[in-house]
Amino acid sequence: MSIYEYVGNPHVHTCYSDGAGLHAGVAEAAARAGLDFVIVTDHNLWVDGVEGYYGGVLLLVGEEIHDVRRRPPGNHLLAYRAEGELAPMASDPQALVDEVNRRDGLCYLAHPFELGSPIHRQLNHMPGKADGAFPWTDWQVEGYTGIELWNYMSEFKGLLRNRVAALVHAYSPTLGIRGPFRATLRQWDELLEAGRRIAVIGGADAHGKTYSLGPLTRKVLPYEYLFRCVNTHVLTSRPFTGDPANDKALIYEGFRLGRTWVGYDLPVSTSGFRFRARSGANEALMGGELVRTGAVVLEVQTPEPSDTRLLCHGAVVARSKGCHLKFTTAVAGPYRVEVYRRYRLQRRGWIFSSPIYVN
Repeated sequence: MSIYEYVGNPHVHTCYSDGAGLHAGVAEAAARAGLDFVIVTDHNLWVDGVEGYYGGVLLLVGEEIHDVRRRPPGNHLLAYRAEGELAPMASDPQALVDEVNRRDGLCYLAHPFELGSPIHRQLNHMPGKADGAFPWTDWQVEGYTGIELWNYMSEFKGLLRNRVAALVHAYSPTLGIRGPFRATLRQWDELLEAGRRIAVIGGADAHGKTYSLGPLTRKVLPYEYLFRCVNTHVLTSRPFTGDPANDKALIYEGFRLGRTWVGYDLPVSTSGFRFRARSGANEALMGGELVRTGAVVLEVQTPEPSDTRLLCHGAVVARSKGCHLKFTTAVAGPYRVEVYRRYRLQRRGWIFSSPIYVN
């Protein structure tokens, strides 16, 4: 089967909510960063009439939905292809997910675990002591497509433990970026162990805003920079044609099938990563189900030598230090891949794949 790879960022904000840029500017930044697509997800606002190609980048529109009256705040849901406003349903997460599915959309739990910052209010010129953490807490909800495994801004926000740390990381953001929170990975494995099918995406949560801390003012993490960092790669069954409707359908088909991985593309591009399994004449890619007819062979290919780990039931079952990992087994379960590499003298998460489900 022919497959085609595209890379984009599915979590972005504009000035229609709490971002700084307009849709065209976001697309231009994505083009400079080398992305194929970008999805704007303004808070509780679905903007019609702006989807399409801007240069070589396909801009799509989703929505990040949450209940503004909820205390403590949290339960943000990324909704795609719902083609309409859903914020009025935010107070009931299960009903919201059900409505997204009824509309043949897709949804992901946004930044399910977050570490707040004690100086969050200061940076946003807001009174009070809220730390800006918006975790997901209603884990009994069912029917969502997946989770946002790695949210760059969530990780960055958690580094801002005090004013000194904020200044250091504002000028050197790569120092503290390591990978998805361990709590998120553990929760994902628990959901998979319970028989749930949970795909993953990763995003910038880009706002492009300028922040002030005392006399210092700086645009921290502009759109273009973030679009070079944590992205979602998707495999499609056909190539893009340049027709927005056709290419939009291909992206969301790949998302729905779980043919995705989260890539930290700043150190080295993760393009070219592949994860597949076979048993006899049966084959599966990420997101797919493999029915065993005998031994199962799982193979991982990375674009650069790296520390590659194959996991099943939350445990590492095989590991490689090169570009290729091959593992033969007879054990059923959800298999997923984590890849790490060194960047600026520190070990960083690099690739996190959606699972293959071996039955």
